[in-house]
Amino acid sequence: MLTKKEKKILGIGKDEGRAVLRNVRVSSRKAKLVIDLIRNKKLDEAYAILRYTPKRAAGILEKLLKSAEANAVNNNGLNRDNLYVAEIYATQGPTMKRIRPRAHGRAYRINKRTSHITVVLREMA
Repeated sequence: MLTKKEKKILGIGKDEGRAVLRNVRVSSRKAKLVIDLIRNKKLDEAYAILRYTPKRAAGILEKLLKSAEANAVNNNGLNRDNLYVAEIYATQGPTMKRIRPRAHGRAYRINKRTSHITVVLREMA
């Protein structure tokens, strides 16, 4: 594993725009349904798909995509018109465990799942 300083010296990551969102209050399984719709799509097409997808994760992913675009254009000087969603994935984050009271003094567990979502934009060759 290279440190951030070593990556900067070697120029690693200058050909992409990356954004990571951690501890999002949506399960990774539900986020992956929306993620699969925009993988390997051009940037404008991905925005259009997210805008008209009626899932909670769509709004979260749209904001994350804007952040990755800003990182690519402003930090690395990439051309916005040539960007596409090269990598996008959601991994499971920490689960918040809650308890729901039930009849006869029992308690049922409720798992409130979170996820970590990563987006990488690259220029088309």
